[in-house]
Amino acid sequence: MTVNSDGKIELPPQILEEAADWLLQLQETPQDDRLRADFEAWLAASGRNRLAWQRTQRAWQAFGGTEPQYREHWENGPRSGAGVASATRPMPRRSAWRSRGMLAAITGAALCLFAVFLPSVLILLRADYRTATAESRTVTLADGSTVQLAASSAIATDFSGNRRRVVLLEGQAFFDVVPDQQRPFVVDANSVTVQVLGTAFDVEISDRLTSVALEHGSVRASVDSASAAPPETLVPGEMLLVDTSTGAMRKQSIALEDIGSWRTGRLYVVNQTIGSVIEQIQRYHPAWITIPDPVLARQTVTGFYDLRAPDRALEALVEPYGGKVHTVSNLARIIARF
Repeated sequence: MTVNSDGKIELPPQILEEAADWLLQLQETPQDDRLRADFEAWLAASGRNRLAWQRTQRAWQAFGGTEPQYREHWENGPRSGAGVASATRPMPRRSAWRSRGMLAAITGAALCLFAVFLPSVLILLRADYRTATAESRTVTLADGSTVQLAASSAIATDFSGNRRRVVLLEGQAFFDVVPDQQRPFVVDANSVTVQVLGTAFDVEISDRLTSVALEHGSVRASVDSASAAPPETLVPGEMLLVDTSTGAMRKQSIALEDIGSWRTGRLYVVNQTIGSVIEQIQRYHPAWITIPDPVLARQTVTGFYDLRAPDRALEALVEPYGGKVHTVSNLARIIARF
């Protein structure tokens, strides 16, 4: 068996797919004695099969699935008397949406939960103010400026000496800044620095993109990179989009009433990828959302989405492109084109 750098046994994708097939079949027809005999024969065929079964079961439960059938097989071997010959029987066909890709997505995502949640723990330790899923909060800073935090967002503040500095650690925030000629107000957002004196503007960060939209006043945005473009100054009704992996910046116009529209439960996006929009909707959805199809995730969209009904927002987002929102449980959504 191959062992990875973390000391964990690597399993071929085919075996994990077989385990996912068995999980779905056993959940659908738990009283099928012949199916159970075939499953036990498959389980007895190799240690890798048993290990794949254990991981798939735990992944399913980690995503809030119902109590799995045949839980006794997580740790124990098959029952005695299971006929090996029956393992040659083909597995029944599953319904269209229950494909191997979906269960592979569940398994892979569950096994990566630690990697996903570790950054959130680090943000929690740094943040002075933060919000939970679907929560919005307005914070009054030491100078009288206000920050309205979107859902699943966090900031750290530094108002020592002549500094007025806020770091957007996660999510999105709308700033209304009190003028102070002696102390410029600075927002750091994922390698983008925004400098203001007195103004109102919206800032959002995601994995690859930082956006700044100006409602009134004036701001100057720059990227902390040697290869970045020169700083940009925004006027009201302009939005700056920054690709934080390359430092590339582009401006576009935006209606004043659409700036910070999330404050009234609406998400307005212009020419953004489905993947990035899902990332924004995720802040308002209590379930974990994954989109394992990279082609679908890269499709670009423009439109309004209702953050007060995140499942409907997801459906409206992906259905025009052949996508479907699959509800695994109250704790998980998988978006795919099957």
